[in-house]
Amino acid sequence: MYKYDSIDQTLVDQRVSQFREQVGRRLNGALGEDEFKPLRLQNGLYLQRHAYMLRVAIPYGLLSSDQLRALAAISEKYDRGYGHFTTRQNIQFNWVSLEETPNILAELAKVEMHAIQTSGNCIRNITSDAYAGVAADEYVDPRPICELLRQWSTLHPEFAHLPRKFKFAINGAKEDRTVLLCHDVGIELNINAAGELLVDLYAGGGMGRTPILGALIKQGLPWQLLPSYLTALLRTYNRFGRRDNLYKARIKILVKALGPEEFARQVETEWSHIKHGDDHFTIAEWDRVAQYFTKPAYKTLTQVPLNDVIDIAPDQDRAHFTRWLERNIRPHQVPGYVSVLLSLKPHGTVAPGDATTAQMLAIADLADLYSFGELRVTHEQNLVLADVEQSQLLSLWQAAKNHFIALPNIGLLTDIIACPGGDFCSLANAKSLPIAKAIQERFDDLDYLFDLGGISLNISGCINSCGHHHVGNIGILGVDKDGQEWYQITLGGEQGYAAAIGKVIGPAFSADDIPDVIARIINSYVDQRLDGETFIQAFSRLGMPPFKEAAYQQISKLKIASQERGA
Repeated sequence: MYKYDSIDQTLVDQRVSQFREQVGRRLNGALGEDEFKPLRLQNGLYLQRHAYMLRVAIPYGLLSSDQLRALAAISEKYDRGYGHFTTRQNIQFNWVSLEETPNILAELAKVEMHAIQTSGNCIRNITSDAYAGVAADEYVDPRPICELLRQWSTLHPEFAHLPRKFKFAINGAKEDRTVLLCHDVGIELNINAAGELLVDLYAGGGMGRTPILGALIKQGLPWQLLPSYLTALLRTYNRFGRRDNLYKARIKILVKALGPEEFARQVETEWSHIKHGDDHFTIAEWDRVAQYFTKPAYKTLTQVPLNDVIDIAPDQDRAHFTRWLERNIRPHQVPGYVSVLLSLKPHGTVAPGDATTAQMLAIADLADLYSFGELRVTHEQNLVLADVEQSQLLSLWQAAKNHFIALPNIGLLTDIIACPGGDFCSLANAKSLPIAKAIQERFDDLDYLFDLGGISLNISGCINSCGHHHVGNIGILGVDKDGQEWYQITLGGEQGYAAAIGKVIGPAFSADDIPDVIARIINSYVDQRLDGETFIQAFSRLGMPPFKEAAYQQISKLKIASQERGA
């Protein structure tokens, strides 16, 4: 993984020193909150409902075991013994004190981490495929491009005060595991017949108040030209993006207003003035960065049939181990290896995406023992050991069980994506975590979950959609209704290259209704599915009506009964 050079380290250390001085001035009253707010946001520090929250960048989702140990130590020393992994490959600490934040940033700097540009109207943490470099369907390892763009965008003076926050996602595989089309800019890497690395760019995607899928605006761009083209794109947005209305400030609104073709034309016009300059990536820069993303010391192994892996398990463990293998491993480029997902979604015990200090320390040890000391963060809020020998899967599973990170629910209904919601976030209209807990407790039967098959359920506590509810097969959005918490249901969302925005089924439900509503929607699917048909396939075939009718069925009966009693 990428290692800081002296420039990186000096920059991060200087930011820590600068912020320490700013915090001191805030604490002694020399800086008011209005003056301090943009300074703290530039360092990832939010003032939440109960305390300050610090958001730490995990660039393109890649962590070393030592970095995870440092995060665990921070969670124990400065927080309440846990951290929250987010949908954008960051980690958040929800209970930090203002006076301690410079010390936290200093601890991060020691392990080549920071919180720079995890907030503010700038280019945020660049995200990518959690299986980058190992995925069996990968065309090209996106990590060198991710790192080059991270360096290009960090503290970029021209783009430090954009109309609104700006998010990149980068993918280099056949399957999109980055939610590419729901980002301000999605970058798809390809190799052409001549072996050249080319880029397709999508712009204007986003969720939030106005969910829109990004539009293809540039095909076949040589990778070296990314800095100049992105400069032209960001200049166009910076010049014409709305600054008079917070809710219409994202680039998606500009692309929609102009139309993708006109937006692309304006970018091309701006680009024509700079593309023949020297603002390009070079082979030397690629080589400088790519040396940190070489393959680890893989053994020469033979790919083992899955049944042979299962057969080594003791009889009493075989059924549970088989389930785990079915849901929690992914194919690898190298024979004899797989990638393993560690579930941070135990049923009804902790918030989705949370990991305790003890779990982080244990996972760091597992990374050292089984995966060359590296791990990955997925945007579904789980963790990945990317390079595990098949022969080690049983011992890894047994160790993971001891730390409650071996639940075989990856991709199933209880693998819920959820934001912190109203329990923490000052922007939230409603709580997310109790809803996730209630659903996990309602659907705690693994036999039933496996029978249902793959279903994504995502929860957001407000319209900002940090829980990605728009692209969940089932989405839940917390809304304020006369000062009370209610929940709107969407169906039909999907991620990947076939991304789709879910549709609202109708009026919102109370919190107490939600587990029953989800159960009725699921029962409708079970009653009407064809053999082998997934939930999203059934929804595409049947449309909204049967699911909507099921969702409101009991409520309709109660209304009729109430009317009859009134009569």
